[in-house]
Amino acid sequence: MQYGLLGGKLGHSLSPKIHELFFKYTGLTGSYGLLETELEALPERVKAMRSTYAGSNVTIPHKIAVMPLLDSIAPEAQAIGAVNTIKFTETGAFGYNTDYFGFGRMLEYNDIAITGKVAVVLGSGGAARAVMKYLADKEAEKIYLVTRDVSSVDKHFLEIAPSCQVIDYAELETIKGDVIINCTPVGMYPKVEAATVNAKVTANFEAAVDLIYNPGETMFLRQAKEAGKKYVNGLFMLVAQAVAAQEIWQGKQYDSDLIVKIMADLERNI
Repeated sequence: MQYGLLGGKLGHSLSPKIHELFFKYTGLTGSYGLLETELEALPERVKAMRSTYAGSNVTIPHKIAVMPLLDSIAPEAQAIGAVNTIKFTETGAFGYNTDYFGFGRMLEYNDIAITGKVAVVLGSGGAARAVMKYLADKEAEKIYLVTRDVSSVDKHFLEIAPSCQVIDYAELETIKGDVIINCTPVGMYPKVEAATVNAKVTANFEAAVDLIYNPGETMFLRQAKEAGKKYVNGLFMLVAQAVAAQEIWQGKQYDSDLIVKIMADLERNI
């Protein structure tokens, strides 16, 4: 079976390696390639894939643009406003968002509860959408969306999580809560000596989650570690969303042991 990653510039993607390891550990056969596609060529590419591919992941800049080209979109992807996984069958092309499931599985595996908790999301870019939807669905008691410019936040966030409160970084300094989640690229390799917030802010939360996976320990996570808090990087989510895509394509569930096995393999090679 043929699978791939549909996006713009894909040179440094880990997706082929993750799916290669999935096939290795499950004993399934399949190929997974990179499908660099310009925006104007996207309709023709998706049309061609309908008869040649079993499934595809979707990344920047096509997660929104691909939606009108599909026959049906899952409720969570519709609510988030982005598709990152497509399943092709004889009856059509179906869109999903596995970032949502990958994020949730990462929290569950690391025993980070959300229901009835106070959660803070740093950043209002695309990565924050699935996170906000998961937090709202799991009935967090309070959700703060933190951004540098409150007035410019996409109103779609208020549709995803109607009760969320949009604040700036100065207001964040007075808030204490249960989990703080970095959805910005600040601290990502090679600019590793940067953090979105200072150590005092990070210490106000019981757990810190960073969607960044390179480096494995960002300055943001180091702050949480030094404060004696729980801390988790984004590698589990990256692998979990890929496994969630395979669950959609293969029509079966895989346990978290497989995710951990793939992660361990990746950590040796990142």
